[in-house]
Amino acid sequence: MERSFFMADALDIAPQLLGAVLSVDSEQGTVSVRITETEAYMGAGTSGPYDPGSHSKDRKTERNASMFLEPGHAYVYFSYGMHYALNFVCSPPGAASGVLIRSGAIVSGIDLAQARRQAKRPTRYDHKLIPETQLARGPGNLATALGLTRSAHDGLDLFAPPFSLEGAPSLPTTFRTGPRVGVAGIAGGPQYPWRFWLPDEPSVSAFRPGRGAPGAGTGNRDRK
Repeated sequence: MERSFFMADALDIAPQLLGAVLSVDSEQGTVSVRITETEAYMGAGTSGPYDPGSHSKDRKTERNASMFLEPGHAYVYFSYGMHYALNFVCSPPGAASGVLIRSGAIVSGIDLAQARRQAKRPTRYDHKLIPETQLARGPGNLATALGLTRSAHDGLDLFAPPFSLEGAPSLPTTFRTGPRVGVAGIAGGPQYPWRFWLPDEPSVSAFRPGRGAPGAGTGNRDRK
């Protein structure tokens, strides 16, 4: 995978990332995850439709500054005051769009991913391991399993340590698409079927409509 892959807008890139493998190194070790679910977020200067659900929909701010970097960088933000989320920066320079990495299947470093997830759970769950299919299920869990934080990883180059990115051996012949998870208002409705996932993949997160998203539970369909 080369940087030119990310020169297109996020809406084009998001389904092509399904099956790609992301690895993150740390002092504790390396965790690798096969991407099984993504969401596209368009922003200022892109060629696609206006996206009211995007952090970069209007202008560059201190929070979203990384989305305006050269394509192929990481945008990591703190979500709901609870967890971090990872996005891959897309679009030509001067535009801003990103692909949220929603879920994945851990392919190496499972013990480290398990330890990181367990460390954030209440002590009453100490004796119960998290199923492997759920270690990186949902963007917060994925970021935790990979050991990502905003202070350490936001704005870093995906093509340099501690990141390593391998493209999928081949594009998925079939994937599912539907409304984005937990996005409020019209941006989370069927007008924005910008969530993409591999069918019959247990690591994919459950759909949850956002507040006031009209018809958000409809519109999931196969794409070939």
